[in-house]
Amino acid sequence: MIPRNADSAIKIAPSILSADLSRLAEQVKEVEAAGADRIHVDVMDGCFVPNITFGPVLVKWLRPVTRLPLEVHLMIAKPDDFLDAFAEAGADSLIVHVEGATHLNRTIQHIQKLGRKAGVAINPATPAVMLEEILPELDLVLAMTVNPGFGGQSFLPGTLAKIAAIRRMIDSVNPDCELEVDGGVDQDSAPRLIAAGARVFVAGSSIYGAPDGPTAGLRRLAGSVGG
Repeated sequence: MIPRNADSAIKIAPSILSADLSRLAEQVKEVEAAGADRIHVDVMDGCFVPNITFGPVLVKWLRPVTRLPLEVHLMIAKPDDFLDAFAEAGADSLIVHVEGATHLNRTIQHIQKLGRKAGVAINPATPAVMLEEILPELDLVLAMTVNPGFGGQSFLPGTLAKIAAIRRMIDSVNPDCELEVDGGVDQDSAPRLIAAGARVFVAGSSIYGAPDGPTAGLRRLAGSVGG
């Protein structure tokens, strides 16, 4: 077990996109025992992003495997069509893209009516101002630090300025909103992301792709963020 403060402002969310799916239950339990704060589930439809991954059935299967919150990141063209299914499957939070939800306010209200935490993700090339109107309604913002669609990509340093801008926006209008980052997060990029204002770290390859195993990968990342 990694000695991390349960009340720490810094949280780590291993992404199962990089896990060994033939041993998924085992690998989820391993990061839970190692001190992960939540499990991140990347849902891709081959339309909004050029990849296809998981559906509600996997979330339903994962729910009894772990006590950790299940965070579902909907990288799909029509997120509204699947909110109920993922909520019923056991998702604790639902994240939709500002670029993918046609009526974003209505979508966030739908998530809230389902009793789930509501988040909005924003791609690297999308300006932070696109969050301005919806930010007061959110539980979290997920800033993409790579272009979404595939795991194992390199962190884009140009996203740091936007993360800092989002941090200022959150502190001004919704201090309880979490600022989460996803893409190329490892022990090298994490300290810079903390300095920019991020507080929740989605990490796939640096944890599940670690040559010495997920626990060691999580330990290195936790050490780099002060956990």
